[in-house]
Amino acid sequence: MNILEIFRQSFESIRANKLRSSLTLLAISVGVFAIISANTAVLVLDTYFKNTLSLMGGDVITVTKFPAIQMGPTDWERFRNRQDITIAQMEQLMDLSESASGIGPNRTYRVARVTFGEQETEPNISITGGNEHYLMNNAYVIESGRNFLPEDIDYARAVAIIGADVASALFEGMDPIAKTIRIEGRPYTVIGVTEEKGNVFGQTLDRFVVIPYSNLAGIYGRNQNIGIQVRAGSVERVADMIDELTGVLRAIRKVDPAAENDFEIATNESLGGAFDQFTGVLYTIGFVIGGIVLLGAGIGVMNIMLVSVTERTREIGVRKAVGATKKAITSQFLMESIAICQIGGVIGIAAGIGLGNLAAMWLGSSVVIPWGSAIGAVVGMTFTGVLFGVYPAYKASQLDPIDSLRYE
Repeated sequence: MNILEIFRQSFESIRANKLRSSLTLLAISVGVFAIISANTAVLVLDTYFKNTLSLMGGDVITVTKFPAIQMGPTDWERFRNRQDITIAQMEQLMDLSESASGIGPNRTYRVARVTFGEQETEPNISITGGNEHYLMNNAYVIESGRNFLPEDIDYARAVAIIGADVASALFEGMDPIAKTIRIEGRPYTVIGVTEEKGNVFGQTLDRFVVIPYSNLAGIYGRNQNIGIQVRAGSVERVADMIDELTGVLRAIRKVDPAAENDFEIATNESLGGAFDQFTGVLYTIGFVIGGIVLLGAGIGVMNIMLVSVTERTREIGVRKAVGATKKAITSQFLMESIAICQIGGVIGIAAGIGLGNLAAMWLGSSVVIPWGSAIGAVVGMTFTGVLFGVYPAYKASQLDPIDSLRYE
């Protein structure tokens, strides 16, 4: 009996018992759907997160008081008791570091409204303090105007570089360069506009104003906690740079030699590793939930095949009477079990990929197909069909042909 004939008989068996078969297929589809949709969504997030990290140079190192990403239980009291990372410490690092480049602050001082004449933005613009390295450290490119000069920082000039969203909100049809904007009543001259970067997890990357940190420190104080960004110069030098930064910062912050660091150092690689742990948990949850559902579905497959054996007892008797062997009967029912599982699996795979990629549409990311999971689902459905179909197939092969022919 060829494969097409077996699948034809499987479809006929499903049509003959629509309700029972539909419930069995639904259980199989839901199990596969749970695994595939979870894997697809996690793959979308993983791809998007790594693409987002690539926006920041691979050699950029960030020093913070608190961990950038923390998995599991966290002793936040320990982190809160650390001393702040201050502008003075950053400036000491500039003086003492021998090989670091691009050292600069990363501190959002306010989220406020920005105005120009009669035009104003929503009160959700990040007011960030930076220096001439801020744009490169965060992978921004000047579209018009210029970057900060060292003199802008040294003299705490009231100048600003604005993101694309701010430019479009305040200067539609106008050139923003040399225009004066106001933030909390204070005037700043626009010297640059950055190219649009788009969204990350539904949040825009272009709703900001960068002002010399020396200017904002004069308004809000120099002792507020900041982040420090450092460029190693190349990806190969990141590890050595981390070692150097660790030693210099421990000396600046007067950390006891026996004590652990009272600051965090993060890179693209470390952030990616933490995110991999998170996605690993999601993968595990998807597999566990899907596995439980598939176990129930497998029992349903065994049930429908046992009922099918009972309903087709006379057919089995006829086949044996005309020479069908036990092996042929076993193969027929076993392949029908596999076929039912594969039909449900294909439905689950299609639905799971479709739903999982809704996350890609929402994030504006590219559509992904979890080929490994899809192939694994096909193999898994084959195994499920064999595991739960072997007993009904064996039972069918053991029926006595005379008794089967007499069965009503």
